[in-house]
Amino acid sequence: MTAPGKTLAELAQQVGGRVIGDGRIVIRKVASIEEAGPGEITFLANPRYQPLLASCRASAVIIGPGIVIESPTGHPREYLEAADPYVAFAKILQLFNPSASYGEQISPKATIDPAANLAVGVTVFPHVFVGRGTWVGARTVLYPGVFLGEQVQVGQDCVLHPNVVVRDGCRVGNRVVLHAGVVIGSDGFGYAGEGNQRVKIPQVGIVEVEDDVEIGANTTVDRATLGRTTIGRGVKIDNLVQIAHNVVVGENSLIAAQAGIAGSTRIGRDVMLGGSVGIINHLTIGDGARIGPGSGILRSVPPGVMRSSGLDAAPHREWLKVITLLPQLPRLWSAVRHLEKKVSELVKSCNKETHARR
Repeated sequence: MTAPGKTLAELAQQVGGRVIGDGRIVIRKVASIEEAGPGEITFLANPRYQPLLASCRASAVIIGPGIVIESPTGHPREYLEAADPYVAFAKILQLFNPSASYGEQISPKATIDPAANLAVGVTVFPHVFVGRGTWVGARTVLYPGVFLGEQVQVGQDCVLHPNVVVRDGCRVGNRVVLHAGVVIGSDGFGYAGEGNQRVKIPQVGIVEVEDDVEIGANTTVDRATLGRTTIGRGVKIDNLVQIAHNVVVGENSLIAAQAGIAGSTRIGRDVMLGGSVGIINHLTIGDGARIGPGSGILRSVPPGVMRSSGLDAAPHREWLKVITLLPQLPRLWSAVRHLEKKVSELVKSCNKETHARR
């Protein structure tokens, strides 16, 4: 469904920006800066794309403060100046692409335990399973294949996409979006003993997902061994992320694809983890920390700092040379230390001779 057209002045009011030019022009769609045409609005968030404005055919462009506006050739264009053009773009895109509406009906092909409690306005598609004692809040949508175990709580205005699993006892807050294949409350990875004496440690805790969280496809959040694994309010998690038992992720943190967080680690508020970050167990990542893509974190990180340890891809032949040298590094390091010692002794000897001659 596409929203009706809006004037540029209306859009500026919606995002707290100002119009440069004619605010009466009507915008009907949002498009990329390369593809936008008449009746469409685009955005310029990164200055390196500014040369594209010369050939851009959009009727309006969202820009940030201080952007130099060049007069377009052969096509009239207006501007919407916003403090953060990318945020303004996101809000306008939402206006032109409102969320889908649902029939608020429960399919007869769904399996719902008589002891479950579904609030008014819940939409349940075919082949959904809702277990005993589970509660689902108003206006929540359960797509085909969703499994909610026993004593689960799912809040209001949530969307659980196909094949989402929320295991027994876990809790999901309000306005949460779980994309296809998300698993909330799978067993934590816990075993005692060695060799053939591996004994599984029962995972009897839960997962608690707070309000306004979005979790990407095929991400898994393990239940706690004891207590709870917590995903804080406003956290956004990408696809294919693994969060282990008893992890705490602080409010408004962002976690990119293929990151893995080991058990009992605490992630602070407003932390950003890049793609393929790996964090070992029992660490603390301080509030506002930034971890670069591919980094392996082996010790706790203080608040507000940035850590990066990923290696950039190198030409193949150079990389082969590096790999060949790696096993020799301990020997080379010992040789360097030995040479440093010898040089130091020679310097001392020379200094003594020089002093004696004086």
